[in-house]
Amino acid sequence: MKLSRKTVLLSSVTAAFAVVGGGAVIAEATAGGDEPDEPEGDQPVEETTADPVGELLASMSLEDKVGQLFMVYVHGESADSGDPDAVASNRERLGADDGAAFVAAYRPGGVIYFDWANGLADPEQVARLSNGLQDVSAVPLLIATDQEYGSVVRIGEPATQFPGAMPLGATRDAAAAEEAARIAGAELRAMGLNHNFAPDADVNVDPANPVIGVRSFGSDPGLVAEFAAAQVRGYQAGGVAVSAKHFPGHGDTSTDSHVGLPVITHTAEEWEAVDAPPFKAAIAAGTDMVMSAHLQFPALDDSLMPATLSPPILTGLLRERLGFTGVVVTDALDMQGVRTEYGDDRVPVLALLAGADLLLMPPDFPLAHRAVLDALAAGELTEERIDESVRRILTLKHSRGIVDDPEADEGAAADAVGTDANRAAAEDIADRSVTLLANDGTLPLASGSVLVTGWGENTTQRLAAALNANGFQAEAHVTGDEPDADAIAAAVAAAAGRDLVVVATRNVRAGSPQADLVAALLDGASDGDAAPVVTAAVGTPYDAAQLPGANASLAAYSYAAPSLAALAKVIAGAVEPTGTLPVDVPAASGGVLYPFGHGLGYR
Repeated sequence: MKLSRKTVLLSSVTAAFAVVGGGAVIAEATAGGDEPDEPEGDQPVEETTADPVGELLASMSLEDKVGQLFMVYVHGESADSGDPDAVASNRERLGADDGAAFVAAYRPGGVIYFDWANGLADPEQVARLSNGLQDVSAVPLLIATDQEYGSVVRIGEPATQFPGAMPLGATRDAAAAEEAARIAGAELRAMGLNHNFAPDADVNVDPANPVIGVRSFGSDPGLVAEFAAAQVRGYQAGGVAVSAKHFPGHGDTSTDSHVGLPVITHTAEEWEAVDAPPFKAAIAAGTDMVMSAHLQFPALDDSLMPATLSPPILTGLLRERLGFTGVVVTDALDMQGVRTEYGDDRVPVLALLAGADLLLMPPDFPLAHRAVLDALAAGELTEERIDESVRRILTLKHSRGIVDDPEADEGAAADAVGTDANRAAAEDIADRSVTLLANDGTLPLASGSVLVTGWGENTTQRLAAALNANGFQAEAHVTGDEPDADAIAAAVAAAAGRDLVVVATRNVRAGSPQADLVAALLDGASDGDAAPVVTAAVGTPYDAAQLPGANASLAAYSYAAPSLAALAKVIAGAVEPTGTLPVDVPAASGGVLYPFGHGLGYR
């Protein structure tokens, strides 16, 4: 019988790992003075090895090794999906019809999941997809996703929905952050995922930051460091590898690296004081990966190479100065921030030369794959350099149990995901995160007629339903995310005769139509024609600076279901607001409106 390549490679690594374990037994017996039993017949005696990963590496071809350097996404809800749209997309981007065919042909290091590409609505389906991909992989895959919770969620309900990073920061409870990560990691692993691109280690010091915001635990380096380290430990305890991101720090920029190339203007001293502590803490806690950022940081590399392509940042700073020995993964290579000056064929090579190990989501995989092989053939990259990265990737897979146990129990996945106990933990965190910024005595309100309006059709409807569950007669009035004059007038009319108006807001800037809506509702209330107005920020708390005069102001930091339920409980007085700001909220006219640590209560 001809053995498959998967059988050969896995037999090699399994035997190597088994010999290491057996070597300890032989050493122990010899130390006790007893001779080990002679093998029966002509059975060969295997030599012990202290480097099972090295044995696997030595068994791999150059093409095998290059494949391990890549993590991509595939389309399809199953590994062998025949959906015509999925097939067409896979052919265009990957050069294969489906995920299974791609994995078998190119032997990548990993696959990343997205809800829009892979469904991800049913735990058993996710587990089946994971097993289907692992079954055809010569070396077990890293299977990853971006499940930060809050504003970045790839796997929705029935998976437990935690509020996210900034709400956790508002609780000031690092133990809760660790437990949330442990629960989340266990749910991911039950569905066959073994890697999460979290936690976010950025310190969000720019209120206008369009890409980080509530993904950060806060604006204080010590707070972010404590919580990032806690989540590293928690995710790993739950069974998944982690990736602290986005090195060397993405918290002080007004440019989104998905669409442009940000520039961080911190001095080297400011980087040391502000940006570095969370990454140092994550490394000390044992983070498996550090993800690079697509941004320029002139104080750290005056060549202005994006950090993802910068040897001084990835090798000089991260490897040599901070002593990180794990896997360096790039942020997605299809983002504009890393494509502004170099073609898609050069970016992967430059990233490897800079010190990256794992290349995430190149926009044209066959082009990127061929570019790395061509660079090897030309001598620009050496096989020794590739071996360094592949060894790190294989070591991670071994240390996290991915080699030994790559597959999920499909039948058990549904029972392990979204349990009552897990949901209760998420609800408790949400309840303790809601922050009362201002209150003229309007809150709490035990009952009455409430109009819920503002940002997000789903958000306003879910918040109204949560208020109804707390004894109110609440109605959602959809205005659209940027209401025009007619929508605002309709909301003011709908507010007449109510006991309270709650306006959900998100990312309110100067001149925002959301601010116009709140102002119009307040004008109606001052005329005696409408109810008191409570604003509820379901994104960053910075909205409050643009919404003066509200009778009460709340920050939930999240529009996840537990956070909306917590808002309703706080409005009703069923839960005391105990959250405190994890950031400064600047005043629109300058200075600080609400400082770090601010938070009111009802007592």
